[in-house]
Amino acid sequence: MTPAAPDMTILAVLAPFAAAAIAPFAVRILKHNAAWPLAIVPFLIFVHFAGYLAGVSAGETYTIARDWVPQYNVSLSFFIDGLSTLFALLISGIGTFIILYAGGYLKGHPQQGRFFSFLFLFMGAMLGLVTADNLITLFIFWELTSITSFLLIGFDHLRAASRRAALQALLVTGGGGLALLAGFLLIIHATGQTEMSAVLTSGDTLRNSALYLPIFLLVLGGAFTKSAQFPFHFWLPNAMEAPTPVSAFLHSATMVKAGVYLLMRVHPVLGGTELWTTVLPVFGGITLLVGTILAVRQTDLKLMLAYTTVASLGLLVMLTGTSSDRALEGAVLYLFAHSLFKGALFMVAGTIDHEAGTRDVTKLGGLRKAMPITFAAAALAGLSMAGLPPFIGFIAKEVLYYGTWGLPQGALALTIVAVIGNALMLVIAAGVAVKPFFGPETHTPKHAHEGPVLLWAGPVVLSLAGLAAALMANTTGALFIGPMLSSLKGVQTTVELVLIPPYISAPLILSIITVALGVVLFLQLDRLRGLIATILATIGWGPDRGFDQVVAAIVRVSAALTRVLQGGKMQTYMMLTFAMTGAALLLPQVLTGSFPAVPAWPEFRFYEWAVILIAVMGLVAVLLAKTRLTAIISLGIQGFAVATLFMLFGAPDLSFTQFMIETLSVVVLALVMTRLNLSPRDHRPLGSKIVTGVIAASVGAGFALTLMAITQQPFDARLSEFFAEFSRPIAHGRNIVNVIIVDYRGFDTLGEIAVVVLTGLAVLGLIRVKTKSDKAEPAQTTTRAAKAAQKTVEAR
Repeated sequence: MTPAAPDMTILAVLAPFAAAAIAPFAVRILKHNAAWPLAIVPFLIFVHFAGYLAGVSAGETYTIARDWVPQYNVSLSFFIDGLSTLFALLISGIGTFIILYAGGYLKGHPQQGRFFSFLFLFMGAMLGLVTADNLITLFIFWELTSITSFLLIGFDHLRAASRRAALQALLVTGGGGLALLAGFLLIIHATGQTEMSAVLTSGDTLRNSALYLPIFLLVLGGAFTKSAQFPFHFWLPNAMEAPTPVSAFLHSATMVKAGVYLLMRVHPVLGGTELWTTVLPVFGGITLLVGTILAVRQTDLKLMLAYTTVASLGLLVMLTGTSSDRALEGAVLYLFAHSLFKGALFMVAGTIDHEAGTRDVTKLGGLRKAMPITFAAAALAGLSMAGLPPFIGFIAKEVLYYGTWGLPQGALALTIVAVIGNALMLVIAAGVAVKPFFGPETHTPKHAHEGPVLLWAGPVVLSLAGLAAALMANTTGALFIGPMLSSLKGVQTTVELVLIPPYISAPLILSIITVALGVVLFLQLDRLRGLIATILATIGWGPDRGFDQVVAAIVRVSAALTRVLQGGKMQTYMMLTFAMTGAALLLPQVLTGSFPAVPAWPEFRFYEWAVILIAVMGLVAVLLAKTRLTAIISLGIQGFAVATLFMLFGAPDLSFTQFMIETLSVVVLALVMTRLNLSPRDHRPLGSKIVTGVIAASVGAGFALTLMAITQQPFDARLSEFFAEFSRPIAHGRNIVNVIIVDYRGFDTLGEIAVVVLTGLAVLGLIRVKTKSDKAEPAQTTTRAAKAAQKTVEAR
């Protein structure tokens, strides 16, 4: 179905890119207050996509398409359903408060305008990613998120840590993006469709395809790297080198959930298989445990939250991998809840750092009186993250426990993993929302006080939204969760959420166990942190260090390969060039066995045989030449023989050009050889001569077979007829060959002339250098003779 105003949707998706161009000028005029008018852009985008809620709740989907690169089937197309609508609302809604927060957080920063530009570019890339319908367009937006996150993470580019974190994020997510591109190309090949909406209607085509395994692995490569799944989890905590507005946006609603979005998007056509329900839960569960354990070790508020984001992404992947209806509902609901409480808590951590001067939780305490509004927002968001009522996080935890407990296979293992992970989440939630605000007041680097409205507006609204979503659970399920779950399952689904469980059930008991375990662990937080730190120190190695080792190994291998391939010897360069040429020509034919048929031997006249005999004699002369100068002159015989054949077969223009080129080449090369001090003989060993001989033979055979294959194809005369018809009326030339060279191939001919001119200049330079050295040689000889005579006199 097409919406009434498709152009408005395209405008909404592309609006952040326009805001990125305006932002620096707005900051120059309004300073940090530019955040207020700039925040109108994502707010209007939010309002626009909110208009789709009624339709997608009723099961409607919308497609909007405009031609972009039609010759490659690439269109600027967008697909709006429950999944893309919820993501677009989260990106634009949370993005509104991120823009406001950035205005207060970077107040007075000389590069605040540039920061706003990067933030809007990032927002636009994510909006395009979650709404794109064309697979190639989706990939373009996917990689744009990697590029813009690189700019944001490395915003403070004068710090080595920021540069390293930005490069690490770009390499990991960019590499996964290339894998995803290959997966998309295989999907297009397997289904014959370039639009995601069409692929989703292909049923079991991909599951039954012989390409399912490579498609699955390549799509997982893109999703796992983008959403920081083990063992690619290390880049996400390091991305905390970015300013806090970036961290809050990155972790709550945007890039890190792009991988989860992709897995949810392709679930109707790739999910449900044994491979899917094995790999995703295993890696998701490992990521959940690794993320929460590493989070407990941290004392930096942002790092504590960052590692819990890794854990949350693992939980989402684990639930999505089960392909169970109730587990999928839990995944959707937890994604929604996580976006609200994690965005709020990250902004709280940034506000504490901004107003108190530190993020170290061991150096904070008693801030609830100095920062009451921030404390209230932290408490509300922390309760939701801990999974306590009456917050949306509690409902999400109940539903996901329903999903894991009711699985036909692996229910106990996945439930235990979920309970341990959620208990440790409670520990971190209490560490962020309780530790800094309770206890005795501590001396902080800055006098702690409440921040301006730009800093606390976002945390307050998002934390209250988590409360409101739970209190209006039925509406939340109907408007947001149900449509998104329908997209995951591929069929229309209704969701009924309740805040208070109607009866005591396994999920409620599991929630009580989770809270009890979390409280016990929180009371032993310092001891637990020390234990984990000791274990990690004993292990010593980790994926983060492994990344550095891999990069260092790549650099060493590249340097060694460069020394071999770019060693400064022209002979090596030419040999490698011809070897690759021969391989490119021969290998496809050898591997496929598609050799051309041997043509019938033509009947030559006696003078044509004479020309061929001259060419063969020239070839023998080249091979037997004793000096390079003789070989060059003999090589000219080949060119003159070919030029003669052109003339005999009715191509006088081409023949004349060949005669001129051969004459010029022989004269120039002979002139250079006589001026340079080169060894007259070829002193290479026999093995080297054999290698170069084989390469030369392969190139010659490759060209011969290729030309034979081409000439055996049916002749397509359309181009010839075009030139014959239009050379006179368009180019005003009677000689078709000249018209082709001068008019139709004018730029190509200009390039060839430029090459010849540059070659002539290079030759002239070589001659002049040799001439100067010749002139200097007698003087040098005289000087040496004089010194020798002087030494003889002194000796006497």
